[in-house]
Amino acid sequence: MNATLSSAQMKPSPDSSIGTMLVAAGKISADNSERVLRMQKELGIRYGEAAQRLGLVSETDIQQVLARQFDYPYLQQGDGDYSPLLAAAFQPFSPQVEVLRAVRSQLMLRWFSRGHKALVVAGVSSGDGASVFAANLAVVFSQLGEQTLLVDANLRAPRQHDIFGVKRRQGLSDILAGRAELSTVARIDDFIDLSLLCAGTLPPNPQELLSRSGFAALNAQLSGRYDAVLYDVPAFERGSDALALAARTGGVLLVARKNHTPLDDVQALVAQVRHTGAEVVGAVMVDF
Repeated sequence: MNATLSSAQMKPSPDSSIGTMLVAAGKISADNSERVLRMQKELGIRYGEAAQRLGLVSETDIQQVLARQFDYPYLQQGDGDYSPLLAAAFQPFSPQVEVLRAVRSQLMLRWFSRGHKALVVAGVSSGDGASVFAANLAVVFSQLGEQTLLVDANLRAPRQHDIFGVKRRQGLSDILAGRAELSTVARIDDFIDLSLLCAGTLPPNPQELLSRSGFAALNAQLSGRYDAVLYDVPAFERGSDALALAARTGGVLLVARKNHTPLDDVQALVAQVRHTGAEVVGAVMVDF
């Protein structure tokens, strides 16, 4: 082949849009892209394989671009201000995240496919890892293409703003108090279908605020806008906030921690949740 053949004369293969994305991401320069195209045409291989053979990109770079091609975005360590605990964002193909996807599938079958839109994710006791689990679950729901809203309803010790690297702002408590609108919901830009409603100003009366009729109206409004609304709430041992939300949303996913949460506590809470008229959709045991 003539080494001076211009890229305009080359007809790229169907997957050459990967090249456009790699150039746009600054992984490959325009000049190097022409080198890749030449090798691709000479050897009859895919653009990504040619770029790797030339040592211009890594397998991780290719996987990330492919993920974006198929609307399945994920992050590399160091991207943004996200917590490294977001395994679904940083390690989407790990065994740990495969388990998360299995939980998502069960929830889709047992809860969301039945017309429900909202679900409380609650730890049994402090330190159960429910907030981290809720954050990762929200990410995998968004990766499914579901318009997902994660609501930090922990008005005692909120964590989601730290996990997602969002500055403290008005949020749920301010909306319930009539001091803010739904415009306070933050889009998580690196995930196409994920939004976050922060806890907002920490109130002196969290349980009373969540028990007001205004929360039921807000939940109905959010359920009309999103495919899945996940509420991160304080652990049951911190108060009855989770029970108040359970009664409004109708469903709870319990989170327990391996070698940490007493089984008797789980069974007692199942009974309490059912007493509110809500359903325990499932229980998961985490180990992180």
